Amino acid sequence: FIVLLDRSVRLGDWVTAGEHYGEVKRITTRYTVVRSAAGVEAIIPNDTLVTSTILNHTYGDTQQRLNAKVCVAYSSDLPKVLELLRQIALRHPRVLQSPEPLPLVMALGDNGVELELAFWIDDPERGRLNVASEIHLDILREFRAQGIEIPAPQREVFVHRSPTASAI
Repeated sequence: FIVLLDRSVRLGDWVTAGEHYGEVKRITTRYTVVRSAAGVEAIIPNDTLVTSTILNHTYGDTQQRLNAKVCVAYSSDLPKVLELLRQIALRHPRVLQSPEPLPLVMALGDNGVELELAFWIDDPERGRLNVASEIHLDILREFRAQGIEIPAPQREVFVHRSPTASAI
């Protein structure tokens, strides 16, 4: 009854309960049904919702932040790449103009400069992965058009022969 009365979790909310992420589809006196984007329904006892930390992604509003990660070559013009990422996000019809998309340099990695584009949507019920996929495809398309290299992992392997090894 606590879940039903305090309305901290409502039908249509997007929640994370333990390892389960999805939309609240049903609330009964004993359990709550959370349906994942893959269509799997988790039946979560209400005492779990009361005694555990539940992330309600849509409690205050429906805005959610998504991320697109990409790695570029060290020779890239980083200010140009960061601005291009911002523009790619702004062109997408579901990406919010405010808060504005934020491209960031996350790390200097083994294979290149690791970047992350943070952007917001306000309609997670229409899907999150599809927006992230479309943004990644736009990044690939635009980077190819601009000649921006996404480096492939490279490893150097040295083979040392022992002076005692016989030739095969």
